[in-house]
Amino acid sequence: MQLITKTTYLQFASCPKNAWLHLNKPELKEMFELSDFDKSLVAKGNLVESWARKLFPEGILISEYGESAHTITNQYLSEKKKIIFQSTFINDKFLVRNDVLEYNSDNDCWNLYEIKGTNTLDENEDSVDHIEDATFQVEVLNNIGIKLGQIYLVHLNKEYIRGDEIDVNALFIKEDISEQVKKRLESTRIKMKMASEALFQEDENALECQCIYLGRSNHCSTFGYSYPDVPKYSIHDLSRIGTSKKKLAELVDSKIYEIAEIPDSIKLTDIQQNQKNVHKTQTPIIDLHSIKKELESLTYPLYFLDYETYPPAIPLFKGFKPYQQIPFQFSLHVLRSPDAELEHFEYLHTENTDPSKHIISKLKEFIGSTGSIIVWSKRFEKSINAQLAERHPEDANFLGDINERIYDLMEIFQKQLYVHPGFKGKVSIKKVLPVLAPVLSYKDLEIQEGGAAMEAWYEMVFGNKSPEEQQVVAANLLKYCCLDTYAMYVIWKELINIIPN
Repeated sequence: MQLITKTTYLQFASCPKNAWLHLNKPELKEMFELSDFDKSLVAKGNLVESWARKLFPEGILISEYGESAHTITNQYLSEKKKIIFQSTFINDKFLVRNDVLEYNSDNDCWNLYEIKGTNTLDENEDSVDHIEDATFQVEVLNNIGIKLGQIYLVHLNKEYIRGDEIDVNALFIKEDISEQVKKRLESTRIKMKMASEALFQEDENALECQCIYLGRSNHCSTFGYSYPDVPKYSIHDLSRIGTSKKKLAELVDSKIYEIAEIPDSIKLTDIQQNQKNVHKTQTPIIDLHSIKKELESLTYPLYFLDYETYPPAIPLFKGFKPYQQIPFQFSLHVLRSPDAELEHFEYLHTENTDPSKHIISKLKEFIGSTGSIIVWSKRFEKSINAQLAERHPEDANFLGDINERIYDLMEIFQKQLYVHPGFKGKVSIKKVLPVLAPVLSYKDLEIQEGGAAMEAWYEMVFGNKSPEEQQVVAANLLKYCCLDTYAMYVIWKELINIIPN
């Protein structure tokens, strides 16, 4: 018999139709496969949980699943074991696995701890959050008759800075969420009843995917199955449409999904209107005068710079906070004058040590005291430089000077100076490059996006790869990062070529 786990319940709370399909349509399993990014989140969550268990040195881990875990849990409860990891309970149609159960002998009850790999307590009544997660577990345990004491959320301390060794007690924060859970119990009980009735009924058409009223980034994994007639590029891809719920609902209720069919009576933002116009006419909008003004503000040498970083949940090196980005690589293309040959410099850190000082040293070697430093999304690069300066104040002047000289090439597209139907409302370099320079492509690379790059670096340095395998990964990382900065150069060159003299 299939049971409703916490994961399934949270899926139901987010999109009932998606949860039903997940349980009852195994032929759609490919739609439920985790992306590399989601797999990375799961791995980080497992790592955080393993570290958080160190807060409870007397803990006993139940490694079994299902009925076997349920049987062992009952045995440990009867023996009143002090700490139980992954206790499992089954009640009616529901199954829960608790991160930590702690026996309180003074009150003859059990404290429940939910471990999360986040920096904060995320409580939002309008969405699925950590409180809902814990409340689901509490409701199941209450129905079984388990006497509960306090309910805690254990999460990472965003202010924690690692020393030579990790101080696990400082790394984590325990928040008592008993009152929040108590307030949520009634509404969660109602949702669980709805889930138990809906997820085991046979007619999938009795459920409707409400993601049609959300922006593209918030669609469930089976949206395309539920709405095959909605174009892959639709009103859900309008810039920031997810924050305009009333506008999106008006379009959906009118059965208008194609961007070109949006009536003039629907008030769009300037960016959305431009997106509609170029899609409808298939003609780009190019403000040559403003683009020329932007590019003429740059001074030679031009340095096209890009970092690759890794944000570990548990700080890997001294001086880092949870999820703080570790810059492990950069690529730098340099054009010293309009007629000069393009030069390329790069650095990739391959050792199990903090790359920060090596990154700074190489930047000093390759970047002179004058010239514009061109990036794509300056907020990111500037934040990396600021964090490097914070950890290495002796280099703060150099890094501050770099930030003063940074120019964000993405802003030409962000400011709507160049809008093309091929961008599909996006301004990422991977959307702009195929339009302005179709001969270049990330598709031929082994590593094709930043998330894959960060995971590849971590596996290269901390995994169990052979020296030969490490060399292959290093070569792929260098190719990927190199293309990022070369792509910026090519896009800049294309813009130079179209502006009037």
